[in-house]
Amino acid sequence: MNTVKTGAALIQEVHQTEVPYGTLAIWFLGQESVIIKGDGITVYIDPYVSDFLDRTGPVRSYPAPITPEDITEADVCLITHEHDDHMDEGTLTVFHANNGGAPIMAPTCCHRELLRMGVGESSILTVDATEPTELFSKLRITVIPAAHEELEQDDGGYYRSVGYVLQLNGVTLYHAGDTVIYPGLTEQLAEISPDVAMLPINGGDYFRREQGIVGNMNYREAAELAVRIGAETVIPLHYDVFAGNSEKPGYFLDYLYERYPGQKCHVMARGERYVYVSSRTFVK
Repeated sequence: MNTVKTGAALIQEVHQTEVPYGTLAIWFLGQESVIIKGDGITVYIDPYVSDFLDRTGPVRSYPAPITPEDITEADVCLITHEHDDHMDEGTLTVFHANNGGAPIMAPTCCHRELLRMGVGESSILTVDATEPTELFSKLRITVIPAAHEELEQDDGGYYRSVGYVLQLNGVTLYHAGDTVIYPGLTEQLAEISPDVAMLPINGGDYFRREQGIVGNMNYREAAELAVRIGAETVIPLHYDVFAGNSEKPGYFLDYLYERYPGQKCHVMARGERYVYVSSRTFVK
């Protein structure tokens, strides 16, 4: 049986993977933590791979495929919001020390906490929801406000939670972060028409809110959003790490299959490398 790689072997796979134009390589680390690689650029989004929360709060349902110490040669890290399973202190302190000051982009409300973690001021990039950010002359990042469960802004008027649109290597990828669907989101994303949409599916309810667990779109909403924005492929996220805040990805697949059988989707195994190939890649 073929199995996915873990630990240093997974990171070696990241380093050695060559990504032709019109493709992106994606590795799934659990929750909303992913690695994206294209055109020689390696991007980490919400890397949560330490046991930090295991010591102080909810226990993971399974070990992370890698440890913070495994992460090397990263080019940039994107943080969607300040919750510990997205802005993980146990990961980011090591990430900053071991990756040559690779920039960490995060909402303004995360700035003080990143400094406390020991991240250098020069390595922190504040997200800007008004203008795209260009990095390395290869990566274009557009910030999409996220409503977790509401559109919240800090005292300076900056959004507390965001998603990211990455344009890299001829592919457009949308990572939603933690969000529900709010007025205007569908229209904004439809204009972008991402090749890949990575969306949370765990939903939310009264009893989880009673425990302080803030919700996201559910699997039905995520499926409908993917179709309406014209995403070529949709990948579900945020359903598997904590038993008390989980969802069955099979429900998401069933919903798409029954209502939109032409919609491409992919559920990633833990630690899997998935190579997305744009439909335009082989068109002359």
